[in-house]
Amino acid sequence: MDHGPAPAPASPPTLHDVAREAGVSIATASRALNGSARNVRSENVSRVRAAAARLNYEPHLSAQAIAKGSTRTVALVVRDVADPYFSSIAAGVTQAAEEAGLIVTMAVAGGSPERELEIVRTLRGRRPRVVIVTGSRIDGAPTRDALVEELEEYRTAGGRVVLISQRDLPFGTVTIDNHGGAAALARALLGAGYRRFAVFHAPPSLRTSRDRHEGFLSGLDGAGVPEPLAIETGFTRAGGHEAARRLVERGFEDVEAVFAVNDVMAIGAMTAFREAGVVPGADIGVAGFDDIASAVDVVPALTSVAVPLREAGLSAVRLALADDAPADPCLPVTVVLRGSTPPRPRA
Repeated sequence: MDHGPAPAPASPPTLHDVAREAGVSIATASRALNGSARNVRSENVSRVRAAAARLNYEPHLSAQAIAKGSTRTVALVVRDVADPYFSSIAAGVTQAAEEAGLIVTMAVAGGSPERELEIVRTLRGRRPRVVIVTGSRIDGAPTRDALVEELEEYRTAGGRVVLISQRDLPFGTVTIDNHGGAAALARALLGAGYRRFAVFHAPPSLRTSRDRHEGFLSGLDGAGVPEPLAIETGFTRAGGHEAARRLVERGFEDVEAVFAVNDVMAIGAMTAFREAGVVPGADIGVAGFDDIASAVDVVPALTSVAVPLREAGLSAVRLALADDAPADPCLPVTVVLRGSTPPRPRA
């Protein structure tokens, strides 16, 4: 007798299923199963392990290989390989990896949360020792929970995860003082005699841009200056070029200096100003953030906030390989005033 097609086999349980069964967070379930249970209450460890047994949960098939250290790679996920910000971080990652006897592979997410998730899923199957994810977190990204689960599964299998960005996901994170650096830049520009500003920024969902924009505003707070003109654009050189073109078309008589929330935007803006016959450093001040190597190659040299990007890469690998992970490092930044914002005569 034909009873019809056999039912499809049930999909194997995931770490999310185990966490739900045990009534704990995914992060707690991961720590309880991967041996990092020192920060998990003993009763929760018991509940998680019992739930895993009931569900016949098994970590990802690459677990044994990762745990035994058969892979010798550090997988680095960057936003844009052509951006000097990420190439400087990659240099630090490569140096630290070589010191540890590891090699680095790199994948480019292009600023897309969906692509970032796809890359992490692919990397899990290639069994790197370490996964480092760089670049600004994006508020409201629909892939956030799926990304956390993928990385938790990978960590449960014995891998190490570190981010270089904002402290948003439940993993070790190397952070940069974006807010404080932008505030210090605003105060330095006030000290140089500037009073009327424009800010070229990315959409506020991009955390790095928002933190720097808000930090700049906080640095101006109490100085009695007008609120800066805000121009939203892309977080790229082309975005800075387009914002500067729009400012010139609008008229910039009420703007003495522009703060672009990263250096590549600032350099794009300087090019657009020159194309319009506006001389950076003479007709209008321009400042950026990151202090990439080319900041001193443009004319005039670009005022910026120096970020120890190579150190960020070094710190990320060291944090990933540490058995007893230290507190998440926050890298300090330094304002560097150059010819693009010469002192102005005080009124």
